[in-house]
Amino acid sequence: MNQQRDRPLDQQRRDLQSDPHFRQLPPDRQQKFEQRLQHFNSLPPDRQQQVLRRGEVWEHLKPQQRQEFRSFASQYNGLPPERRQAVKNAIQTLRAMPPDARQRELQSGRFNQFSPQERQLLNDASSLPLAPAQPSSQSEPPRTGPQRYVPRPPR
Repeated sequence: MNQQRDRPLDQQRRDLQSDPHFRQLPPDRQQKFEQRLQHFNSLPPDRQQQVLRRGEVWEHLKPQQRQEFRSFASQYNGLPPERRQAVKNAIQTLRAMPPDARQRELQSGRFNQFSPQERQLLNDASSLPLAPAQPSSQSEPPRTGPQRYVPRPPR
């Protein structure tokens, strides 16, 4: 997808439709891919980069790591929306820390307001393979140390 990024959408569609693997897909899957392509092209460039980085991370995960992530995502998505947001905020806080500090925080009692299931999710998220994240805006000073994010699987 990264190679196609600078090409017009209609050319990207033609290239997709001429791909032998794409043509072997059932029509409903082909339609989903075309919708995803259109959606991707409608994203701002920084968001496109984030999607591409996450896809790159996903491609390099081992099958066991992918399964661990799917299990995590299933449990996370099963939370009520307000609890999902609280867990997401905590994950973002933990992501800003080096791995050893993350573990200390998880064991410190700081997250005792979370249920045992939610604390397990925080622990699971901290052990997922993570990739460098990009600073969110140009105006922010560059961050030092590893920046991390939780990859999301393609849908």
